[in-house]
Amino acid sequence: MLGEIQSSWISFFSKKQPKTFKVKVMTMDAEMEFSCEVKWKGKDLFDLVCRTIGLRETWFFGLRYMVKDTYAWLKPDKRVLDQDVPKDSPITFHFLAKFFPEKVEDELVQEITQHLFFLQVKKQILDEEIFCSPEASVLLASYAVQAKYGDYDPNFHKPGFLAQDELLPKRVLMQYQMTPDMWEEKITAWYAEHRGIARDEAEMEYLKIAQDLDMYGVSYFSITQNKRDTELLLGVDAQGLHIYSPNSKLNPNKSFPWSGIRNISYSEKEFTIKPLEKKKDVFKFYSSQLRVNKLILQLCIGNHDLFMRRRKVDSIEVQQMKAQAKEEKARKKMERQILAREKQMREDAERAKEEMERRLFQLQDEARMANEALLRSEETADLLAEKAQIAEEEAKLLAHKAAEAEQERQRLEVAAIKTKEEKRLMEQKMREAEQLAVKLVEQSERRSKEADHLKQDLNEAKDAERRAKQKLLEISKTTYQAAPACAGPPVSPDSDASADGSFLRMDFKDSDMKRLSMEIERERLEYMERSKHLQDQLKELKSEIESLKLEEQQQAGLYTLLTEPQRSVAPGRSRHSSRSWRQPSVDRAPVLHGCSAPASRSRARGLSPGVNPDGVQKVASAESL
Repeated sequence: MLGEIQSSWISFFSKKQPKTFKVKVMTMDAEMEFSCEVKWKGKDLFDLVCRTIGLRETWFFGLRYMVKDTYAWLKPDKRVLDQDVPKDSPITFHFLAKFFPEKVEDELVQEITQHLFFLQVKKQILDEEIFCSPEASVLLASYAVQAKYGDYDPNFHKPGFLAQDELLPKRVLMQYQMTPDMWEEKITAWYAEHRGIARDEAEMEYLKIAQDLDMYGVSYFSITQNKRDTELLLGVDAQGLHIYSPNSKLNPNKSFPWSGIRNISYSEKEFTIKPLEKKKDVFKFYSSQLRVNKLILQLCIGNHDLFMRRRKVDSIEVQQMKAQAKEEKARKKMERQILAREKQMREDAERAKEEMERRLFQLQDEARMANEALLRSEETADLLAEKAQIAEEEAKLLAHKAAEAEQERQRLEVAAIKTKEEKRLMEQKMREAEQLAVKLVEQSERRSKEADHLKQDLNEAKDAERRAKQKLLEISKTTYQAAPACAGPPVSPDSDASADGSFLRMDFKDSDMKRLSMEIERERLEYMERSKHLQDQLKELKSEIESLKLEEQQQAGLYTLLTEPQRSVAPGRSRHSSRSWRQPSVDRAPVLHGCSAPASRSRARGLSPGVNPDGVQKVASAESL
């Protein structure tokens, strides 16, 4: 019973709600999901996608899906679920360009069409489905960067801003030993030259360069020729059919333009191309899969239809689209110009604002500096007032000190006069002392000479006395020896007394000479000591005189400073410190101590008292004996 109720409810809802299926459509820059009815054909789903993205040039695009190891295009006149689409939920389709234009600048009208072609061709170049040289790759990358980032701004686009973008094929990156920074530098150099180009213009320039590449818009299929199973490549594009070698997709071995083909047909795996000229041979080739043959035929029909369509007058719809596109481009150009002017005006306004701000900051700084200067000037005025008061006080003090200095100058003048008189007296005493010293030196030299003469005379007297004594001894010995021999008379007492007296006299002469020599030596030593003492006193006197001269010079300089005009002392100038000066004490000339010169001269000239001046003569007489 419960099962019957459930089945009735299911049949009720199945009748009320139509059956649908989920579809996910992926474009080059977006993903969309739709809920489609079971009865929808491929054209219904395709139109829904075109309306959603706002595309009107629908004849270039199609919905592609994967079937096993190849791809297929959704047929518009057949239901979606009746085709070999995947049974997944949702069913995934790729909205891609199925046919390519011959000249992008003439055929692509809408901006969305141009943008989709740009994204698809860019992906094919990066995936190396379209061969591109390194130079062209760098140039195309610069246009891609311009389309993405706009005008180059060195302040905003710092080094490394392209690190996350894929701009060059891996083959190009591996071909040269260059770092990513070096590639970015090259791309940025081209990118900086594209300033002022809008996004749609940059994309159009990209497509203009890309359409000249050999593999642009070509769909390749593996085929074999005849029964020899010679492997070849069949290329289908907007120009016609091309036969390539398996290892070369750039230069075709043989080409069949659409204008030179009369008919294309296939029977299971065999394809036949009949040229328009009957004289040319029919070209046949074989494909291994029936699905691939259908795809080739479908692409040939579509490209041929577009080829014939380009040679005809545009339809009203296309003309309207081109007119609208032209108006849209003109409007956008005008908007860009207005935007550029506004941008320029905004930049000028910003520069003017920055200049005004800078000027404002400058004026504020100047005002602040002026206030600081005013405060400093006020402080300076107060300080100057204080200094003026201090200067007045200093002027009074200087006047007082000037009076004191004048008194001191007068006192110094008196002291200087006294000092000059004392100096004159000292010089006179010095001259007298020098004269006395000269006399003493002369007297010393004379006394030394006399002492030398006396020594010489004394030595001569000693020699004569010694010779006389010797002679006397010899005589006495001869006399005493001859007396017994001659039997002379006996010696009288008087003779003995006379002999004793002579001996006593001779002894007296010897002691007198010794005493004389001792006295002469003592006087010489005393004289030398007094001369040395006198020399020391002379040195002291000279040093005192020199010190007096130096003090006199200092007094003269001080006197010169004090006698300057009083007008040199002004208020507010540097203060002169008053110097105290004390009159130096002048020592009296030292008194020369020593014996009197006449007494010494008398001693030097004569013999010492108690010496017999006749002693020398007596000795001489004895020597004559």
